[in-house]
Amino acid sequence: MKVCGRSLRDHLRLLAPLFALIAVVWALRWILDEAGFPHGLVRAFSVTGATSFAILIAVWLIHRRGFGSYPNVVAVSLLLVVFSQVLIVLAILFSVIGENENVFTEPEFSIVGDDPYHVRHIIGHLTFGIGAGMLFGAAMGCLMLWLLRMLVPIQARQ
Repeated sequence: MKVCGRSLRDHLRLLAPLFALIAVVWALRWILDEAGFPHGLVRAFSVTGATSFAILIAVWLIHRRGFGSYPNVVAVSLLLVVFSQVLIVLAILFSVIGENENVFTEPEFSIVGDDPYHVRHIIGHLTFGIGAGMLFGAAMGCLMLWLLRMLVPIQARQ
């Protein structure tokens, strides 16, 4: 798969530190909740917020490095959102397997249903979470790339 001349490997290489950022926020959220910190502090470590921030950083890198164009923004948005939603689904599955609540399945942080295995919650993350997250991320990223190109032209490379 190539997007504007860039392979999937090129995109993954560009995004590696951003995947790490999202994973660190995911782990911190879980650790803080397990350690008994107040829910207000736990809410501050939002995987969705970290993903949005990572998309903005990725767009800045795309612009700064001359990495590509708008299709690349859509590709990085998809990759980052899928990664974050898979991490959340893994945390829900760990909760189901371990038969204990964690920050991703507690009623304060998730939709409570009558299914014991959080099936609807998982399906929601794999469908709506990815779809809406990717559309919002791509729209936000494309707008940012357009603004960057208008306001901050790339210097001629020597």
